[in-house]
Amino acid sequence: MPDDSSSSQPNSSSPKRSRSWLERVMNSFSNEPKSREELLDIIKGAANNKVVDQEALSIIEGALDVANQQVREIMVPRPQMVCIRSDEKPSEFLPKVIESGHSRFPVIGESSDDVKGILLAKDLLPLILSGEKSFSFDKVLRTANIIPESKRLNVLLKEFREKRYHMALVIDEYGGIAGLITIEDILEEIVGDIEDETDEDSEEFIRKVSSTDYILKALTPIEDFNAYFNSKFSEEDFDTIGGIIMQAFGHMPSRNETISVGNFTFRVLYSDNRQIHLLRVTHKEKKKKDKKDSNKG
Repeated sequence: MPDDSSSSQPNSSSPKRSRSWLERVMNSFSNEPKSREELLDIIKGAANNKVVDQEALSIIEGALDVANQQVREIMVPRPQMVCIRSDEKPSEFLPKVIESGHSRFPVIGESSDDVKGILLAKDLLPLILSGEKSFSFDKVLRTANIIPESKRLNVLLKEFREKRYHMALVIDEYGGIAGLITIEDILEEIVGDIEDETDEDSEEFIRKVSSTDYILKALTPIEDFNAYFNSKFSEEDFDTIGGIIMQAFGHMPSRNETISVGNFTFRVLYSDNRQIHLLRVTHKEKKKKDKKDSNKG
Protein backbone atom coordinates (compact mmCIF):
# COMPACT_ATOMS: atom_id res chain seq x y z
CA MET A 1 0.00 0.00 0.00
CA PRO A 2 1.54 3.32 -1.01
CA ASP A 3 2.75 5.69 1.66
CA ASP A 4 0.28 8.58 1.85
CA SER A 5 2.77 10.77 3.68
CA SER A 6 5.06 11.03 0.67
CA SER A 7 2.22 11.92 -1.68
CA SER A 8 0.83 14.57 0.68
CA GLN A 9 4.18 16.32 1.32
CA PRO A 10 4.02 18.74 -1.63
CA ASN A 11 0.51 19.84 -0.61
CA SER A 12 1.58 20.52 2.98
CA SER A 13 4.18 23.08 1.83
CA SER A 14 1.79 24.84 -0.55
CA PRO A 15 -0.11 26.78 2.19
CA LYS A 16 3.23 27.86 3.65
CA ARG A 17 4.35 29.28 0.29
CA SER A 18 0.96 30.97 -0.09
CA ARG A 19 1.21 32.54 3.34
CA SER A 20 4.71 33.77 2.62
CA TRP A 21 3.61 35.45 -0.64
CA LEU A 22 0.56 36.96 1.07
CA GLU A 23 2.69 38.30 3.89
CA ARG A 24 5.02 40.01 1.42
CA VAL A 25 2.07 41.68 -0.30
CA MET A 26 0.57 42.79 3.00
CA ASN A 27 3.94 44.11 4.18
CA SER A 28 4.27 46.22 1.07
CA PHE A 29 1.08 48.04 2.11
CA SER A 30 1.75 48.16 5.83
CA ASN A 31 5.29 49.58 5.56
CA GLU A 32 4.15 53.01 4.45
CA PRO A 33 6.70 55.81 4.98
CA LYS A 34 6.24 57.43 8.35
CA SER A 35 8.37 60.51 7.64
CA ARG A 36 9.69 62.68 4.82
CA GLU A 37 13.09 61.00 5.14
CA GLU A 38 11.57 57.51 4.70
CA LEU A 39 9.61 58.69 1.67
CA LEU A 40 12.75 60.15 0.12
CA ASP A 41 14.62 56.90 0.74
CA ILE A 42 11.94 55.00 -1.17
CA ILE A 43 12.03 57.49 -4.06
CA LYS A 44 15.84 57.45 -4.15
CA GLY A 45 15.73 53.67 -4.23
CA ALA A 46 13.35 53.88 -7.18
CA ALA A 47 15.76 56.25 -8.91
CA ASN A 48 18.67 53.88 -8.28
CA ASN A 49 16.61 51.08 -9.82
CA LYS A 50 15.79 53.29 -12.85
CA VAL A 51 12.08 53.35 -11.98
CA VAL A 52 12.25 57.18 -12.08
CA ASP A 53 15.04 59.26 -13.58
CA GLN A 54 17.31 61.64 -11.68
CA GLU A 55 15.55 64.74 -13.00
CA ALA A 56 12.23 63.49 -11.66
CA LEU A 57 13.92 62.74 -8.32
CA SER A 58 15.29 66.29 -8.22
CA ILE A 59 11.85 67.78 -8.87
CA ILE A 60 10.25 65.61 -6.17
CA GLU A 61 12.93 66.66 -3.68
CA GLY A 62 12.37 70.30 -4.62
CA ALA A 63 8.62 69.99 -4.14
CA LEU A 64 9.12 68.43 -0.71
CA ASP A 65 11.58 71.18 0.27
CA VAL A 66 9.12 73.90 -0.73
CA ALA A 67 6.57 72.53 1.74
CA ASN A 68 9.05 73.19 4.58
CA GLN A 69 10.29 76.62 3.48
CA GLN A 70 9.04 80.10 4.30
CA VAL A 71 8.95 83.17 2.07
CA ARG A 72 11.75 84.89 3.99
CA GLU A 73 14.17 82.15 2.94
CA ILE A 74 14.05 82.85 -0.82
CA MET A 75 12.59 86.35 -1.24
CA VAL A 76 14.46 89.15 -3.00
CA PRO A 77 15.54 91.37 -0.06
CA ARG A 78 14.47 95.00 0.06
CA PRO A 79 17.87 96.52 -0.92
CA GLN A 80 17.89 94.45 -4.13
CA MET A 81 14.36 95.36 -5.22
CA VAL A 82 14.04 97.38 -8.43
CA CYS A 83 11.34 99.93 -7.64
CA ILE A 84 9.83 102.86 -9.51
CA ARG A 85 8.83 106.04 -7.70
CA SER A 86 5.36 107.35 -8.34
CA ASP A 87 6.71 110.85 -9.04
CA GLU A 88 9.04 109.64 -11.82
CA LYS A 89 8.35 110.28 -15.48
CA PRO A 90 8.72 107.45 -18.03
CA SER A 91 11.95 109.00 -19.31
CA GLU A 92 13.31 108.72 -15.76
CA PHE A 93 12.31 105.15 -14.93
CA LEU A 94 12.57 103.48 -18.35
CA PRO A 95 16.38 103.03 -18.12
CA LYS A 96 16.03 100.87 -15.00
CA VAL A 97 13.16 98.92 -16.60
CA ILE A 98 15.35 98.21 -19.63
CA GLU A 99 18.43 97.36 -17.59
CA SER A 100 16.71 94.98 -15.19
CA GLY A 101 14.75 93.07 -17.83
CA HIS A 102 12.02 92.38 -15.27
CA SER A 103 8.36 92.23 -16.21
CA ARG A 104 6.89 93.64 -12.96
CA PHE A 105 7.93 96.55 -10.78
CA PRO A 106 6.68 97.81 -7.39
CA VAL A 107 5.72 101.48 -7.57
CA ILE A 108 6.40 103.34 -4.34
CA GLY A 109 5.70 106.78 -2.91
CA GLU A 110 8.03 108.83 -0.75
CA SER A 111 9.33 105.74 1.03
CA SER A 112 9.77 102.13 0.02
CA ASP A 113 7.08 101.17 2.57
CA ASP A 114 4.52 103.31 0.74
CA VAL A 115 3.56 100.89 -2.02
CA LYS A 116 1.20 102.30 -4.62
CA GLY A 117 0.86 99.18 -6.77
CA ILE A 118 2.57 96.99 -9.36
CA LEU A 119 3.54 98.18 -12.84
CA LEU A 120 3.71 95.62 -15.65
CA ALA A 121 6.34 96.33 -18.29
CA LYS A 122 3.87 95.39 -21.05
CA ASP A 123 1.61 98.26 -19.93
CA LEU A 124 4.33 100.68 -21.06
CA LEU A 125 3.98 99.68 -24.73
CA PRO A 126 1.35 102.40 -25.47
CA LEU A 127 4.11 104.94 -24.79
CA ILE A 128 5.50 104.06 -28.21
CA LEU A 129 2.42 105.46 -29.93
CA SER A 130 0.95 108.00 -27.53
CA GLY A 131 4.12 109.37 -25.96
CA GLU A 132 5.01 110.32 -22.42
CA LYS A 133 2.44 113.11 -21.96
CA SER A 134 -0.53 110.75 -21.88
CA PHE A 135 1.08 108.40 -19.32
CA SER A 136 -0.50 108.12 -15.89
CA PHE A 137 0.23 105.60 -13.15
CA ASP A 138 -3.44 105.68 -12.16
CA LYS A 139 -4.37 104.05 -15.48
CA VAL A 140 -1.90 101.17 -15.39
CA LEU A 141 -1.13 100.24 -11.77
CA ARG A 142 -2.25 96.79 -10.56
CA THR A 143 -3.06 96.00 -6.95
CA ALA A 144 -0.06 94.95 -4.89
CA ASN A 145 -0.45 91.65 -3.03
CA ILE A 146 1.01 91.86 0.48
CA ILE A 147 2.07 88.73 2.38
CA PRO A 148 3.94 88.03 5.64
CA GLU A 149 7.51 86.74 5.43
CA SER A 150 6.51 83.68 7.49
CA LYS A 151 4.13 82.34 4.80
CA ARG A 152 4.85 78.82 3.56
CA LEU A 153 6.01 78.57 -0.03
CA ASN A 154 3.60 75.76 -0.94
CA VAL A 155 0.66 77.84 0.37
CA LEU A 156 1.83 80.89 -1.59
CA LEU A 157 2.29 78.85 -4.77
CA LYS A 158 -1.31 77.69 -4.47
CA GLU A 159 -2.44 81.31 -4.06
CA PHE A 160 -0.40 82.40 -7.08
CA ARG A 161 -2.16 79.77 -9.18
CA GLU A 162 -5.68 80.27 -7.84
CA LYS A 163 -5.69 84.08 -7.77
CA ARG A 164 -3.60 84.42 -10.94
CA TYR A 165 -1.00 86.89 -9.76
CA HIS A 166 2.74 86.52 -10.15
CA MET A 167 4.37 88.83 -7.61
CA ALA A 168 3.85 89.53 -3.92
CA LEU A 169 5.45 92.11 -1.64
CA VAL A 170 6.70 90.72 1.66
CA ILE A 171 6.27 92.55 4.96
CA ASP A 172 8.07 91.95 8.23
CA GLU A 173 6.54 91.74 11.69
CA TYR A 174 6.48 95.55 11.96
CA GLY A 175 4.59 96.03 8.70
CA GLY A 176 7.57 97.33 6.72
CA ILE A 177 8.52 96.04 3.28
CA ALA A 178 11.10 93.26 3.70
CA GLY A 179 11.35 92.16 0.06
CA LEU A 180 9.41 90.64 -2.78
CA ILE A 181 8.81 87.20 -4.24
CA THR A 182 7.54 85.94 -7.60
CA ILE A 183 6.02 82.69 -8.76
CA GLU A 184 9.21 82.06 -10.71
CA ASP A 185 11.24 82.18 -7.48
CA ILE A 186 9.17 79.33 -6.06
CA LEU A 187 9.20 77.28 -9.26
CA GLU A 188 12.99 77.57 -9.40
CA GLU A 189 13.14 76.04 -5.93
CA ILE A 190 11.34 73.01 -7.38
CA VAL A 191 12.77 72.58 -10.89
CA GLY A 192 16.00 74.59 -10.71
CA ASP A 193 16.97 77.80 -12.49
CA ILE A 194 14.56 78.90 -15.20
CA GLU A 195 16.31 80.82 -17.97
CA ASP A 196 14.59 82.81 -20.68
CA GLU A 197 15.83 84.60 -23.78
CA THR A 198 16.86 87.65 -21.75
CA ASP A 199 19.14 85.64 -19.46
CA GLU A 200 21.44 84.87 -22.35
CA ASP A 201 22.85 88.41 -22.29
CA SER A 202 22.81 88.84 -18.52
CA GLU A 203 26.62 89.02 -18.44
CA GLU A 204 26.83 91.57 -21.25
CA PHE A 205 28.28 94.59 -19.46
CA ILE A 206 28.88 96.88 -22.45
CA ARG A 207 26.48 97.55 -25.32
CA LYS A 208 27.37 99.73 -28.29
CA VAL A 209 24.65 102.19 -29.33
CA SER A 210 26.59 104.34 -31.84
CA SER A 211 30.12 104.71 -33.18
CA THR A 212 31.16 106.68 -30.06
CA ASP A 213 28.49 105.94 -27.44
CA TYR A 214 27.96 102.88 -25.25
CA ILE A 215 25.57 101.74 -22.52
CA LEU A 216 27.59 100.41 -19.62
CA LYS A 217 26.71 98.58 -16.41
CA ALA A 218 28.44 100.16 -13.43
CA LEU A 219 29.41 96.66 -12.25
CA THR A 220 31.57 96.16 -15.35
CA PRO A 221 34.96 94.85 -14.16
CA ILE A 222 37.74 97.37 -14.86
CA GLU A 223 39.71 94.63 -16.59
CA ASP A 224 36.83 94.09 -19.04
CA PHE A 225 36.45 97.84 -19.62
CA ASN A 226 40.17 98.24 -20.35
CA ALA A 227 40.13 95.28 -22.73
CA TYR A 228 37.08 96.59 -24.60
CA PHE A 229 38.25 100.21 -24.97
CA ASN A 230 42.01 99.61 -24.91
CA SER A 231 42.17 101.94 -21.89
CA LYS A 232 44.45 101.86 -18.86
CA PHE A 233 42.32 102.44 -15.77
CA SER A 234 43.99 101.18 -12.60
CA GLU A 235 42.67 97.94 -11.11
CA GLU A 236 44.40 98.45 -7.74
CA ASP A 237 41.84 100.58 -5.87
CA PHE A 238 38.54 99.39 -7.41
CA ASP A 239 37.17 96.26 -9.06
CA THR A 240 34.44 97.89 -11.15
CA ILE A 241 34.15 100.96 -13.35
CA GLY A 242 31.35 102.19 -11.07
CA GLY A 243 33.86 102.51 -8.22
CA ILE A 244 36.11 104.75 -10.32
CA ILE A 245 33.16 106.94 -11.37
CA MET A 246 31.91 107.25 -7.78
CA GLN A 247 35.36 108.40 -6.68
CA ALA A 248 35.49 110.91 -9.55
CA PHE A 249 32.12 112.41 -8.61
CA GLY A 250 32.92 112.52 -4.91
CA HIS A 251 29.23 112.07 -4.10
CA MET A 252 26.27 109.90 -5.08
CA PRO A 253 25.34 111.27 -8.53
CA SER A 254 21.77 111.61 -9.70
CA ARG A 255 20.36 110.86 -13.12
CA ASN A 256 21.94 112.75 -16.07
CA GLU A 257 24.94 113.99 -14.10
CA THR A 258 28.07 113.79 -16.26
CA ILE A 259 31.77 113.64 -15.58
CA SER A 260 34.89 113.24 -17.71
CA VAL A 261 37.52 110.71 -16.73
CA GLY A 262 40.46 110.24 -19.05
CA ASN A 263 39.26 110.05 -22.64
CA PHE A 264 35.71 109.20 -21.62
CA THR A 265 32.61 111.13 -20.64
CA PHE A 266 30.23 109.25 -18.33
CA ARG A 267 26.56 110.18 -17.95
CA VAL A 268 24.51 108.54 -15.21
CA LEU A 269 21.40 106.86 -16.61
CA TYR A 270 20.25 105.16 -13.43
CA SER A 271 21.36 105.33 -9.79
CA ASP A 272 19.74 105.05 -6.39
CA ASN A 273 20.76 106.33 -2.98
CA ARG A 274 23.29 103.51 -2.60
CA GLN A 275 25.07 103.01 -5.91
CA ILE A 276 25.32 103.77 -9.62
CA HIS A 277 23.71 101.13 -11.85
CA LEU A 278 23.78 102.26 -15.47
CA LEU A 279 26.00 104.66 -17.43
CA ARG A 280 26.22 106.08 -20.92
CA VAL A 281 29.82 106.39 -22.07
CA THR A 282 31.16 108.60 -24.84
CA HIS A 283 34.65 107.80 -26.14
CA LYS A 284 36.03 111.30 -26.75
CA GLU A 285 39.19 110.23 -28.58
CA LYS A 286 37.18 108.10 -31.00
CA LYS A 287 34.82 111.01 -31.52
CA LYS A 288 37.75 113.27 -32.50
CA LYS A 289 39.15 110.62 -34.81
CA ASP A 290 35.78 110.12 -36.52
CA LYS A 291 35.47 113.88 -37.00
CA LYS A 292 38.96 114.12 -38.57
CA ASP A 293 38.19 111.20 -40.89
CA SER A 294 34.95 112.88 -42.03
CA ASN A 295 36.80 116.15 -42.72
CA LYS A 296 39.32 114.30 -44.88
CA GLY A 297 36.50 112.77 -46.88
